[in-house]
Amino acid sequence: MFARDLAECEKTERRVVSPDGNWESTRLLLKEDNMGFSFHITTIYEGKDFDMHYQNHLESVYCISGEGEVESRETGQKHHIKPGVVYVLDKHDAHTLRASKELKLACVFNPPITGKEVHNSEGAYELLD
Repeated sequence: MFARDLAECEKTERRVVSPDGNWESTRLLLKEDNMGFSFHITTIYEGKDFDMHYQNHLESVYCISGEGEVESRETGQKHHIKPGVVYVLDKHDAHTLRASKELKLACVFNPPITGKEVHNSEGAYELLD
């Protein structure tokens, strides 16, 4: 058993800020923790709108605070995001995420990430060892 404090992790290399300035993510659980998934608290900055396509990972996302929408780039279907809503990318869905108010999200990735990942040109995380 172990415990981690979000505020403490935010002061370490577990906090990653995207090079494009759209988001930051504190990775509380990583591949090295041997849980079979990773767990992150991610902030999407207000007014940001960007495409992602996790070709190598499945993700579930729970909204803690803020407001926005996620849109399927394949079907055009939109889902409103607000506190208490979970959205699930269970088919490696290409999607656009929009934050009308800063979003604070709890994210679970399978397989787990190592902690150094940022989105590639297609909006995906590469599989790293």
